[in-house]
Amino acid sequence: MNRVLLHVCCGPCAIGPLATLRAEGLTVTGFFANANLYPPAEHGRRLAAARRLAEAEGLELGVERPDATGYARAVSGDPPDRCLACYRFRLDRVAAETARRDLDGFTTSLLASPHQGHELVAAAALETARRHGVAFLYRDFRPGWAGSVARSKELGLYRQRYCGCHWSLADREE
Repeated sequence: MNRVLLHVCCGPCAIGPLATLRAEGLTVTGFFANANLYPPAEHGRRLAAARRLAEAEGLELGVERPDATGYARAVSGDPPDRCLACYRFRLDRVAAETARRDLDGFTTSLLASPHQGHELVAAAALETARRHGVAFLYRDFRPGWAGSVARSKELGLYRQRYCGCHWSLADREE
Protein backbone atom coordinates (compact mmCIF):
# COMPACT_ATOMS: atom_id res chain seq x y z
CA MET A 1 0.00 0.00 0.00
CA ASN A 2 1.38 3.35 -1.04
CA ARG A 3 -1.43 5.84 -1.79
CA VAL A 4 -3.92 6.35 1.03
CA LEU A 5 -7.03 8.48 1.42
CA LEU A 6 -7.26 9.90 4.94
CA HIS A 7 -10.77 10.75 6.07
CA VAL A 8 -10.39 14.05 7.92
CA CYS A 9 -13.09 14.44 10.56
CA CYS A 10 -11.46 17.70 11.69
CA GLY A 11 -8.09 19.40 11.49
CA PRO A 12 -6.87 18.61 15.01
CA CYS A 13 -7.67 14.89 14.77
CA ALA A 14 -5.93 14.58 11.39
CA ILE A 15 -2.54 15.82 12.62
CA GLY A 16 -1.34 12.58 14.22
CA PRO A 17 -2.62 10.22 11.53
CA LEU A 18 -1.08 12.36 8.78
CA ALA A 19 2.31 12.37 10.51
CA THR A 20 2.14 8.62 11.19
CA LEU A 21 1.18 7.70 7.64
CA ARG A 22 3.84 9.94 6.13
CA ALA A 23 6.45 8.51 8.51
CA GLU A 24 5.50 5.08 7.08
CA GLY A 25 6.36 6.42 3.64
CA LEU A 26 2.77 6.60 2.40
CA THR A 27 1.42 9.22 0.02
CA VAL A 28 -1.60 10.73 1.76
CA THR A 29 -4.56 12.59 0.31
CA GLY A 30 -7.11 14.10 2.69
CA PHE A 31 -10.87 13.89 2.29
CA PHE A 32 -13.33 15.92 4.36
CA ALA A 33 -16.68 14.09 4.37
CA ASN A 34 -18.73 15.04 7.41
CA ALA A 35 -22.46 15.43 6.79
CA ASN A 36 -23.01 14.93 10.52
CA LEU A 37 -21.78 18.38 11.50
CA TYR A 38 -24.41 20.62 13.08
CA PRO A 39 -25.20 23.45 12.85
CA PRO A 40 -23.99 24.45 9.38
CA ALA A 41 -21.66 27.03 10.93
CA GLU A 42 -19.92 24.17 12.76
CA HIS A 43 -19.31 22.46 9.44
CA GLY A 44 -17.73 25.68 8.20
CA ARG A 45 -15.48 26.05 11.25
CA ARG A 46 -14.22 22.47 11.03
CA LEU A 47 -13.72 22.66 7.28
CA ALA A 48 -11.74 25.90 7.69
CA ALA A 49 -9.52 24.19 10.28
CA ALA A 50 -9.01 21.19 7.98
CA ARG A 51 -8.06 23.51 5.13
CA ARG A 52 -5.67 25.42 7.37
CA LEU A 53 -3.99 22.16 8.38
CA ALA A 54 -3.84 21.03 4.75
CA GLU A 55 -2.12 24.27 3.77
CA ALA A 56 0.36 24.07 6.66
CA GLU A 57 1.21 20.42 5.92
CA GLY A 58 1.07 20.46 2.11
CA LEU A 59 -1.85 18.03 2.08
CA GLU A 60 -4.18 17.76 -0.90
CA LEU A 61 -7.68 17.97 0.60
CA GLY A 62 -10.83 16.90 -1.21
CA VAL A 63 -14.15 18.07 0.21
CA GLU A 64 -17.50 16.36 -0.13
CA ARG A 65 -20.60 18.50 -0.20
CA PRO A 66 -22.64 17.41 2.83
CA ASP A 67 -25.74 15.30 2.16
CA ALA A 68 -27.81 16.36 5.17
CA THR A 69 -30.92 14.52 3.97
CA GLY A 70 -29.10 11.25 3.39
CA TYR A 71 -27.35 11.59 6.73
CA ALA A 72 -30.64 12.25 8.55
CA ARG A 73 -32.16 9.13 7.00
CA ALA A 74 -29.12 7.04 7.90
CA VAL A 75 -29.13 7.96 11.58
CA SER A 76 -32.86 8.10 12.22
CA GLY A 77 -32.94 4.71 13.96
CA ASP A 78 -32.59 3.85 17.61
CA PRO A 79 -30.33 6.19 19.62
CA PRO A 80 -27.80 3.48 20.61
CA ASP A 81 -27.15 2.79 16.93
CA ARG A 82 -26.77 6.40 15.79
CA CYS A 83 -23.01 6.60 16.19
CA LEU A 84 -22.44 3.40 14.24
CA ALA A 85 -24.86 4.59 11.54
CA CYS A 86 -23.01 7.92 11.40
CA TYR A 87 -19.63 6.21 11.04
CA ARG A 88 -21.02 3.96 8.31
CA PHE A 89 -22.56 6.87 6.43
CA ARG A 90 -19.39 8.96 6.40
CA LEU A 91 -16.96 6.11 5.81
CA ASP A 92 -19.09 4.82 2.95
CA ARG A 93 -18.36 8.13 1.20
CA VAL A 94 -14.67 7.74 1.96
CA ALA A 95 -14.53 4.17 0.63
CA ALA A 96 -16.40 5.25 -2.52
CA GLU A 97 -13.96 8.14 -3.02
CA THR A 98 -11.02 5.75 -2.54
CA ALA A 99 -12.41 3.53 -5.30
CA ARG A 100 -13.18 6.52 -7.54
CA ARG A 101 -9.61 7.81 -7.21
CA ASP A 102 -8.18 4.28 -7.62
CA LEU A 103 -6.12 4.64 -4.44
CA ASP A 104 -4.63 1.73 -2.53
CA GLY A 105 -6.79 2.15 0.57
CA PHE A 106 -8.19 4.49 3.19
CA THR A 107 -8.13 5.23 6.88
CA THR A 108 -9.78 7.79 9.12
CA SER A 109 -8.75 10.38 11.67
CA LEU A 110 -11.71 9.20 13.75
CA LEU A 111 -9.28 6.52 14.97
CA ALA A 112 -7.17 9.23 16.63
CA SER A 113 -9.70 10.57 19.09
CA PRO A 114 -10.13 8.99 22.50
CA HIS A 115 -13.68 10.40 22.40
CA GLN A 116 -14.89 8.23 19.50
CA GLY A 117 -16.13 4.65 19.55
CA HIS A 118 -12.84 3.19 18.31
CA GLU A 119 -14.10 -0.37 17.73
CA LEU A 120 -17.28 0.89 16.04
CA VAL A 121 -15.23 3.11 13.71
CA ALA A 122 -12.95 0.22 12.75
CA ALA A 123 -15.91 -2.12 12.18
CA ALA A 124 -17.73 0.44 10.03
CA ALA A 125 -14.58 1.10 8.01
CA LEU A 126 -14.00 -2.61 7.34
CA GLU A 127 -17.62 -3.04 6.31
CA THR A 128 -17.60 -0.11 3.89
CA ALA A 129 -14.20 -1.10 2.49
CA ARG A 130 -15.53 -4.56 1.62
CA ARG A 131 -18.67 -3.12 0.07
CA HIS A 132 -16.60 -0.88 -2.23
CA GLY A 133 -13.83 -3.38 -2.93
CA VAL A 134 -11.07 -1.26 -1.41
CA ALA A 135 -8.62 -1.78 1.44
CA PHE A 136 -9.01 -0.29 4.90
CA LEU A 137 -5.73 0.59 6.60
CA TYR A 138 -6.28 0.15 10.33
CA ARG A 139 -4.07 2.07 12.71
CA ASP A 140 -4.68 2.95 16.35
CA PHE A 141 -3.74 6.61 16.16
CA ARG A 142 -4.76 7.36 19.78
CA PRO A 143 -1.21 7.23 21.20
CA GLY A 144 -0.42 10.40 19.20
CA TRP A 145 -3.39 12.33 20.61
CA ALA A 146 -1.43 14.58 23.00
CA GLY A 147 0.96 15.60 20.23
CA SER A 148 -1.97 16.38 17.94
CA VAL A 149 -3.53 18.61 20.57
CA ALA A 150 -0.27 20.51 21.05
CA ARG A 151 0.30 20.92 17.30
CA SER A 152 -3.29 22.07 16.72
CA LYS A 153 -2.75 24.80 19.32
CA GLU A 154 0.50 25.84 17.62
CA LEU A 155 -1.37 26.15 14.32
CA GLY A 156 -4.28 27.99 15.96
CA LEU A 157 -6.79 25.44 14.69
CA TYR A 158 -10.39 25.51 15.83
CA ARG A 159 -10.87 22.78 18.44
CA GLN A 160 -14.45 21.66 18.88
CA ARG A 161 -16.05 20.58 22.14
CA TYR A 162 -18.47 17.96 20.82
CA CYS A 163 -18.52 15.16 18.27
CA GLY A 164 -20.48 17.12 15.70
CA CYS A 165 -24.08 15.97 15.43
CA HIS A 166 -26.97 17.77 17.04
CA TRP A 167 -27.35 14.96 19.59
CA SER A 168 -23.77 15.34 20.79
CA LEU A 169 -24.23 19.10 20.95
CA ALA A 170 -27.35 18.66 23.07
CA ASP A 171 -25.51 16.22 25.36
CA ARG A 172 -22.66 18.70 25.82
CA GLU A 173 -25.04 21.54 26.61
CA GLU A 174 -26.77 19.45 29.30
